Parts: sequence; structure tokens; C-alpha cells
Amino acid sequence: VLATPFTALVGCQYPIVQTGMGWVSGARLTSATSAAGGLGILAAATMTFEQLSAAITEVKGRTERPFGVNMRGDQPDVERYAELVIRERVKLASFASPPTKELIRKLKDGGVLTMPTVGAPRHAQKMAEWGVDAVIAQGHEGGGHTGPIATSLLLPAVVKAVSIPVIGAGGFHDGRGLVAALAYGAAGIAMGTRFLLTQESRVPDEIKAV
Repeated sequence: VLATPFTALVGCQYPIVQTGMGWVSGARLTSATSAAGGLGILAAATMTFEQLSAAITEVKGRTERPFGVNMRGDQPDVERYAELVIRERVKLASFASPPTKELIRKLKDGGVLTMPTVGAPRHAQKMAEWGVDAVIAQGHEGGGHTGPIATSLLLPAVVKAVSIPVIGAGGFHDGRGLVAALAYGAAGIAMGTRFLLTQESRVPDEIKAV
């Protein structure tokens, strides 16, 4: 067990987040990560509403530990997905693109923690002002989705900018990276690519073997 403000917030044993990778993070991977003590996150942005509902049920059947659901703040049916997350008492909602202030409030009122991904300190500050519980500071190494700033520069800047738990993402893949992130002041790390080759990943076996 490695206690940080993030593990205290979410209730997981280790400050390691398995990100909600589209088409990859299904029920098996999410539940396996959470059962092992991290925080698994379902990739709802690439699921239909019915698929997400079934995946949440499957995760609950595999583990009693907390898990999350990843959505996009700009997807047209995000309100409906959020209502499902609230109804199913999912622990945390993460976001690949920023949620609205109203959506954050809705989830918060429903007892769901919120954790958007940011690529700049000012974005983290805005999300914190809107009431999110934590942020993922993702550097350019994290697929280039959030901007050109390297994780080693972004992470300490975001930690300095906000008082909520900050999770580092982009380039992390082992214990040394976790130690480095904690030294920067982060409350944990989020990894995506590192989980691609696990047996629970939805990536086809023929690709894993390459």
C-alpha cells in the first residue's frame, strides 16, 4: 500500500490509474486493475450507452473495489452517460476533454468524483475553480493529445498551480516513473500504453505478439 492524497480520495491501494483508452479499456482490464489495487477506468467514450451499462455491471461482478468511467465533455449524449454513472454509483468520472461546470456540479451532487485531463496549468486552475476533485496533468508523451509541453515540465507546474490531487501522465511505465512523479509533487501516475499488452486488454493477441 502506498498512501497519497489520491488514494485517500478514491479509496484505492496504489496511486496508479489505468486510463480509459478507447476500444481498449473494457470491463476485464478495468476490473483487473482495480482488483490489483489501482484505479481502473472504463472507456465509455467509445461505447454505446448499452455497452457501457453492461460493462459497469461486469466490472461490479468482478470486483468490489472502486473504478472509474471515462467520458468526453463534448460528446452529445454525455448527460445521459453521466446519469448512468451516478445511478450505478461509480466512484469517479474522468474526462478526455473538459466537462462543463454544470456537468461537474451534476456529478458532484450525485456523489461521483470528477477528474479531467489538462495540458496547461491555467486549465487545471479553471477546472479546480469549477469544483473538480483531481486532475490528470498529461504531457506531450501521452499521445500528444493535450499539447506540446513535456510531462517533466507540465507536472510540477500544475502541482504548483492547484491544491487538489494531481496525477501525472505521459511517459510513465514503471516504479521509477512513479517515484519521479511523487518527487514532482504528484499524487500518483496514470498509464495507458503500459496496459496495452496485458492479457486483459482488448488489443488483439496477434498485435500483442508483434
